[in-house]
Amino acid sequence: MTREHPTSNVQRPIFQGHTSKFRIANCPSRIWVGGVIRGILCIIEIALLSVLILATRCANYQDVFVAGNVYFVDADCYARMTRVRMCAQKPGLIVRHHTFENFPQGTAPHTTAPFDYLIVGLSFLLKPFTLHPLDFAGAFISPMLALFGGWFLWWWSRRMKFRYRWATQILYAISPILVQGTELGRPDHQSLLIVLITVAICAEWSFQDVQARRVAKSLDLGGKLETAAPCPRIDAIGESSMPWRLRAWGFTSAVAWALAIWVSAYEPLVLFLIVTGTTFFVDRRALFARDRRAGWILFAAIIAIAVLIEQRVPSFAIFQSNAAFKNWARAIGELAHVSPANPVWLRWCGYLLLAAPLLIWMNFRTRKDAAHGVRALPIYVLLVATYLLTIWQARWGYFFVLIFALALPALLEPIKSRVAVWIAFLLSMFPILRDWDETLWPSDVQSARRVEQRNESVQLRDLALNLRSSDVRPFLAPWWLSPSIVYWSGQPGVAGSSHESLSGIEDTARFFLSEDVHKAREILENHRVTWVFAYDSERVAQNSAAILNKALPLRPLCRVLDRTPTQAPRFLIFTAQNAACKLYRVAVER
Repeated sequence: MTREHPTSNVQRPIFQGHTSKFRIANCPSRIWVGGVIRGILCIIEIALLSVLILATRCANYQDVFVAGNVYFVDADCYARMTRVRMCAQKPGLIVRHHTFENFPQGTAPHTTAPFDYLIVGLSFLLKPFTLHPLDFAGAFISPMLALFGGWFLWWWSRRMKFRYRWATQILYAISPILVQGTELGRPDHQSLLIVLITVAICAEWSFQDVQARRVAKSLDLGGKLETAAPCPRIDAIGESSMPWRLRAWGFTSAVAWALAIWVSAYEPLVLFLIVTGTTFFVDRRALFARDRRAGWILFAAIIAIAVLIEQRVPSFAIFQSNAAFKNWARAIGELAHVSPANPVWLRWCGYLLLAAPLLIWMNFRTRKDAAHGVRALPIYVLLVATYLLTIWQARWGYFFVLIFALALPALLEPIKSRVAVWIAFLLSMFPILRDWDETLWPSDVQSARRVEQRNESVQLRDLALNLRSSDVRPFLAPWWLSPSIVYWSGQPGVAGSSHESLSGIEDTARFFLSEDVHKAREILENHRVTWVFAYDSERVAQNSAAILNKALPLRPLCRVLDRTPTQAPRFLIFTAQNAACKLYRVAVER
């Protein structure tokens, strides 16, 4: 039906006005409903990601929470928590010297203040909920950092509008080596480094992405890209907002890199130099552009503050090549070499790692936007560099897998079929899922070993509590047990778990292998030892012989102390024992 307008010959539908009013009235409601649906989906995504991250990081809770106490996963964690306890007792203290290891000389540690006070800060928040806030803060700090890193990746990958962003988030959540670096009961600065380097790399990537779009926008407005396909996201970013975004990402990158280098001047410094060198190689002008100047100033200011607070230069003792260090390093998993043929690569990354070289080639070969290859070049260089560094030292594996996870969406971008990509990705996760199957449902032998380790930790703690005293009474124990005994007893130890304690580790090994009681007594006197812990003699003897590169003697002192306490030298008085250790008191000469 139509009707004529009184002053016009144009015929219009009778219900035209009503239809227009209906559409206008429903537009806001449709936008509102769409926003609500998107918000609900975002909440579901964040919840699923959070549950996955926390479930994997806390899978070892039975080994951490034992008999009402908190037990950390390795020796370095106890050394860190000893520092944290000192900072909690004297707020504002900067621990620059460790008197609790390598006694009496002590050590100049490579650890720094930021992670110490991050744990102290979390302990303040936990005080209303537990009687042991410091222990619980140490246990939960790494999973909390992993959760923060996961949230950041979720937000950042959405802003970048990656087609396969969930590949990054899933691998970040379940990769065994990333889980190990941020697991429950592991208050190690590696967890903080993983998060800071994640933020730094993502911010640098976003900075270059926005910068490339601004260049493309200016060229497009100048009429120089008439034949080029328009970028679907250029119009989404207002030209006026681009300088602000560049400054924001530049600031974020500068702060994250500077804080990471403050936490550890090893891995972050190497990665920073690789990224900076690659950017300089691609476009040296962009490295020192006006948009970066404020970021560089902020970076320099944070580094200067770090030097003023720490008042020491970084130690590069990890590069030393003396025989004792090499012998000791063989017993440290993080310093071991990882062969390219080792199947552990697949358990870390999945089968897609095998296709990574092909995917990188496809990105440079098939992408029409050449600028994409330039923007992603630093991430590919980092991927190759960290792969080679991981072959040299396993400790680089954390950062290799992290960078591989960040690169996945860009690597998979040339493949247009979402179904094919997701099928391939899920199948590639089989080695990782098999590793989790062994972790969550261990064999009887593995279960028995875990129970034995828990019981041993409880018994060692009970024995260490006997050393508590207001007086300084140093002890000698196997180097891998010393940090935990220090934490529980409050007494300094001769050995430690860091390379800075190498002289004390060597003396401890000489003591346990000694067949000459006079030399053993001399070692105790030089270190002013009051207590001696005797542990599993077979393990102690083999480890000590490996450190000193000596053959096992027929009757080492560690075997006498462990198996025949009644035949111990007169200056060692048998005091206590349990299933884990025996405790001897050093007699004082009169």
